[in-house]
Amino acid sequence: MGDTGVATRAATDQELRMSEVQAMPPPASVLVLQGGGALGAYQAGAYATLSHRIPEFDWLAGISIGSINAAIIAGNPAESRVRKLEDFWSTVSDGAASLAPALGAPQLAGAMGSALFGAPGFFTPRPFWPWPDGIGWPGAISLYDVAPLRETLGRLVDFDRLNAGPTRLTVGAVNIRTGNFAYFDTTQCRLGPEHILASGALPPGLPPVEIDGEAYWDGGLVSNTPLNYVIETDEVRDLLIFQLDLFSATGELPANLMQVDARTQAIRYSSRTRLNTDVAKREQELKLALGRLLSRLPASFAENPDLALLTAYASLRGLNIVHLIYRQASHETFGSDYDFSRAAVERHWRAGAHDAERALAMPAWDSLQDGAVRIFDPTNADPARRAKRPTPISKPVGDPKVAARR
Repeated sequence: MGDTGVATRAATDQELRMSEVQAMPPPASVLVLQGGGALGAYQAGAYATLSHRIPEFDWLAGISIGSINAAIIAGNPAESRVRKLEDFWSTVSDGAASLAPALGAPQLAGAMGSALFGAPGFFTPRPFWPWPDGIGWPGAISLYDVAPLRETLGRLVDFDRLNAGPTRLTVGAVNIRTGNFAYFDTTQCRLGPEHILASGALPPGLPPVEIDGEAYWDGGLVSNTPLNYVIETDEVRDLLIFQLDLFSATGELPANLMQVDARTQAIRYSSRTRLNTDVAKREQELKLALGRLLSRLPASFAENPDLALLTAYASLRGLNIVHLIYRQASHETFGSDYDFSRAAVERHWRAGAHDAERALAMPAWDSLQDGAVRIFDPTNADPARRAKRPTPISKPVGDPKVAARR
């Protein structure tokens, strides 16, 4: 009787699985963008290349600078997104920080220029340093004013399109009062400039942003990547995820204090990228094993109240995670995340375009398999070899000839 029950249940499950496969919605393409300040030009360059193969992502999820890039993409039609990204990165890199390379100064000078003078269209230094007794005044708890960024978002992002367009957008921030992470999602609420500003409000540089009576800081304080949110929120569709990270969890032993600062920052904001993808892969393997085990249960288990819970947890969906990670060059140490000099921005843009080209050249990155989790990593971990890589075919940021052609 037990064998007959098992065989009957297996045949029934096979029929159910076939119907599930036929009814399963089409795969979703997702772009996951980590935070990282000036390094975000890497994501823009990567998107400029990826958009040739994936002109319309189904879902964009970002933290901090990743949320700004994502908002520009989601808030514009496909044919103008790269141009708008070029506009943003050209604008923010058109300030005093760009004088450093022209004067032959090292990368550190570009970061210091941004720190002292701000970045056009992004943030400006406050006229006075914060006062300990200036309670209630934004200048008491932040060094910079982000009013320019609000204006830039208003110029470059169509928020009506962002909320009603074909692309879902999710940005992450941290509730200052509770310390809890909060995701703002166009499937759940209407997003405005304040949500993008909140996601990137990194203290003590930038002020908190109030939304519906609650104050928020940069999402990177808790998690610098929304990958887990994407995977846990959509548990039905196959997902093709491009994860664009700006900090590498792996690196060399620092040799001086500036390198110590850069290394600790990378460890802090990498958000354990390898761990996240490895955990996602392991969890999917467990769901698959559970599904196989459930298909072998005798029919007598059908009335067991635990079976419905376990069946809901089991999954046959496939996950492909294409993981691009910006790896800093040897001369990039202290302050690379706020070096908004034109030279640095163009270097990061080219690096993103190059890594995206390598990703698209990998076999089977776009071939999803039911129940399989596959991770593709085209990023070269060897800094010496990375420095020797060829210059990719990419339009320079802010080139007036590019704007004229468009």
